Amino acid sequence: MTVRYLVRHAKAGSRSRWDDDDRLRPLSNAGRRQADLLAATYAPLEPPRLVSSPYLRCVQTLEPTADALGVPVELIDALAEGAPFEPVLELLADLPDRSMLCSHGDVIPDTIAALTRRGAEVVGEADWRKASVWVVTFDDDQIRLVALPPPS
Repeated sequence: MTVRYLVRHAKAGSRSRWDDDDRLRPLSNAGRRQADLLAATYAPLEPPRLVSSPYLRCVQTLEPTADALGVPVELIDALAEGAPFEPVLELLADLPDRSMLCSHGDVIPDTIAALTRRGAEVVGEADWRKASVWVVTFDDDQIRLVALPPPS
């Protein structure tokens, strides 16, 4: 059995109030707290790889975990906002056990929908909120998906 953690980025500043390149929009204070809480939960699991959309808010979501573990956050365009789900499916299949991936509110639902179309079982209720985590478990030929709420 192997597990991957698919994280929606934590709360960011308002898109409508941001005048610069959206890829540079940072986490809000609440988002930084969420990122710290994610680190407190997931760093003890020692994820071997942390991969992120290159958007700053995703990178910042994983940075506290990376700092706790002394590993880098790897930037992967396939996790960027607006990206198709197919490369994310490949990442989920190929990354080492317990790896964390951080992406966006459009990519994650598309990826979860694609997995369910391929026979994955969703256990419990979906949660699409910022800083929510989908636990993707591969066990032989069965894939299970569990959505965990944002840390509080």
